[in-house]
Amino acid sequence: MAGWAVGLPADLSTRDRGLIVLASVSPDVDALPVAIDLIRGSSADGMEFWSRFHHSAHNLPFAIGMSIACLALAKRRVLTGTLAFLAIHLHYICDIIGSRGPDGYQWPIPFLSPFSDSWQLTVPWQWELNAWPNMVVAVALLALILYVAWRRGYSPVGIFSSRADQAFVAVLRGWFGPPKG
Repeated sequence: MAGWAVGLPADLSTRDRGLIVLASVSPDVDALPVAIDLIRGSSADGMEFWSRFHHSAHNLPFAIGMSIACLALAKRRVLTGTLAFLAIHLHYICDIIGSRGPDGYQWPIPFLSPFSDSWQLTVPWQWELNAWPNMVVAVALLALILYVAWRRGYSPVGIFSSRADQAFVAVLRGWFGPPKG
């Protein structure tokens, strides 16, 4: 939801907004090794591949590469690539401040990896993933999405289906009336 919000100030096509959303969630591709652990029947304490690779795509080179890919695929290339870069870094910031595990472990962000391990980003006050600040942010972003859908006539649903997005907006406008002005 935060990645989608990054593109709101700009006049972008649904495709370009979708690229920004994709970029914003793309660092979590490094969580896919958990599937290997689950197939192997690993317990929660023995997630070998997950532990080894989690946050391996949370770094500056990944952000640059993904932003260049978005730039190449976008209609408004420079703007979309720049906003994708910002959205990826917003993902990193959210992980740094609000994704501590239930065991208290903080997954550091290896920002300069694979070139250097010297800059591992963490904060001592990081809260757990399911802590109330994350819930407040999620509710605020959901309210923003609903408001924008009602007001402007589009939502993240449009990334997947323009017909479903039109139906979603119609429902909101049926509940709250058409926007004025």
